Amino acid sequence: MRNGTLIEEIVVPAYEGRSARVRKGQTLYIIDVEGKQVGDFVCFNAADHDEHVSPVHMRASLSSIRLKIGDGLYSNCRQPLMQLTQDTVGRHDFFFPACDYYRYKVDFGQDEHPNCHDNLQKALQQYGLGNRELPDPINWFMNNKLDDNLDYVIEEPLSKPGDYVALLALTDVIVALSSCSQDLAPVNGFKVTPLLMQITG
Repeated sequence: MRNGTLIEEIVVPAYEGRSARVRKGQTLYIIDVEGKQVGDFVCFNAADHDEHVSPVHMRASLSSIRLKIGDGLYSNCRQPLMQLTQDTVGRHDFFFPACDYYRYKVDFGQDEHPNCHDNLQKALQQYGLGNRELPDPINWFMNNKLDDNLDYVIEEPLSKPGDYVALLALTDVIVALSSCSQDLAPVNGFKVTPLLMQITG
């Protein structure tokens, strides 16, 4: 699976987030350890924190709502910060925002449920990015379908234990990944499990 020398390995526990710096030319692997686990992912230009991967700009730059091997992860400056180089699943989402306090409060009546928005902000604190407005994420392994009315239907992920994506850094970046906390809907198969990040060079 992994190309290059392992530089760093980071476990992302269930219901938590972690961050890392990935330097130009290094590859970030995001691995679904147990299967059916979505990972909410954000990425900033390490040299200019105002530039970040932006799903709305990606949809325009790619003229697509799906990700394919070779696609760039485009920023709000319409530049690719990373490139998808390997993908064992082929089904991901870059439409939905990170779940947050209000998602669980409004839709499920829960005040204290863990959420990806807070997980990502907490994870980014070590790089001084925790207080910034959080960009919308790429939701790796999230399985959304359009029905006959072009409405979204969320189904369980297709990812199996050990499935992964590989992202080549095209510039120095700071990334954060949250093991999606949604256990009240099919997003993660009603069970939250860990993810793994590996950085190689």
